[in-house]
Amino acid sequence: MKAIGFNTSLPISDPNSFIEFEIDKPLATGKNLLVKIQAISVNPVDYKIRQNSAKNIVLETPKIIGWDAVGIVEAVGEETELFKVGDAVYYAGDLTKPGCNATHQLVDERIVGRKPKSISNEAAAALPLTSLTAWEILFDRMRIQNEKDAGKTILIIGGAGGVGSIAIQLAKKIAGLKVIATASRPESIAWCKDRGADVVVNHKNLVEEVRTAGFKYVDFIVDFVDNNAYWPMMAELIKPQGHIASITGSSEPIALNLLKNKSVTFSWELMYTRSMFQTEDMIEQHNILNKISDLIEAGTLTSTLHTTLNGFTTDNLKEAHALLESGKTIGKVVISF
Repeated sequence: MKAIGFNTSLPISDPNSFIEFEIDKPLATGKNLLVKIQAISVNPVDYKIRQNSAKNIVLETPKIIGWDAVGIVEAVGEETELFKVGDAVYYAGDLTKPGCNATHQLVDERIVGRKPKSISNEAAAALPLTSLTAWEILFDRMRIQNEKDAGKTILIIGGAGGVGSIAIQLAKKIAGLKVIATASRPESIAWCKDRGADVVVNHKNLVEEVRTAGFKYVDFIVDFVDNNAYWPMMAELIKPQGHIASITGSSEPIALNLLKNKSVTFSWELMYTRSMFQTEDMIEQHNILNKISDLIEAGTLTSTLHTTLNGFTTDNLKEAHALLESGKTIGKVVISF
């Protein structure tokens, strides 16, 4: 089968930053599905792994990355119960396994969902990783519930990005929160408002912007951009006994003591935790993706697809990575096979 990967970490402008090669098609065993891929999406995790996982070395076998895919089940393992051959599925995958930058992929059925029937393969490919991340951070990590939290405020840092684009919708339409999102360009501001943001503020001078908009404090803050850069501002803006959560990691230790006097809770979210550690509730990702599918089909949520590149080629993967590395993408970039 055809795959595209890399055997050393190179700038995306380098002709060899991605290479095409052939490998044997894997066999579906256990709880695994063999999926024939029809479309994929690219996320920041892709370029970060490409940039850092093979620095100053040459891998004997090229590394296949990619963690957002739509396709058709071509074969099933002997322990599968959730899907059958011919089913249309979508999923983000497992960081510890080969990715979706290939014509076929093995994936555990417990982290796979039913593709929404009402949208295209490309629109569906934009959803899995970001939807799982947004759902988990809001409802699993922060434990937000419409019944007790409707009407409260949430600040979403990075509103126009892939995760922010779906988090705005979930926070507004499912949790019933008042959504304040950050964006700075006319097109990204419009994108956030179209997704349902009540207020859009500039991430520059964030505290002043939020206060000028009429909010001394906010009940919840989610960071999808840079935890270190925004930490002092988040600590200032969070309401006493509020909750902050982030997906972006930290290059330096976080000053948690800034939250002490306010008794603020802080949570990390990593969408890969359940698959990486084979947690007992791993099947929750299957359930979440099916809920997202239902919400898409009901018209409650919309896809965050913004840019489609046609053709599974090294050139298109390079273009997708270059777009994300620019830091100026809106929504999701998808490659249609």
